[in-house]
Amino acid sequence: MIDTATLQRLGLRAGEPVRFRKAEGGRWFAGKMSGIAVDGSITVFDANGGARSLRPERVEVRRPGSRGRLTWQSVSDVAITWEQLQLW
Repeated sequence: MIDTATLQRLGLRAGEPVRFRKAEGGRWFAGKMSGIAVDGSITVFDANGGARSLRPERVEVRRPGSRGRLTWQSVSDVAITWEQLQLW
């Protein structure tokens, strides 16, 4: 079961464009964020509509960098940053 509420709490959005790697050091593939599964994996739909469950370290989303320019950042880094901002 996919938990979109958890996704929103971590500063991510369902349907958001992402890129992911199937294996470490492999090439990047485009996809769309779907949600977070019970085991903590990220559910992503690839360009062909196939669902994949990946570890957060293998999925990246676009976020503003230190100078405001959009850069690809790991989902695990984005989630940590978002949780810290919520504390303040």
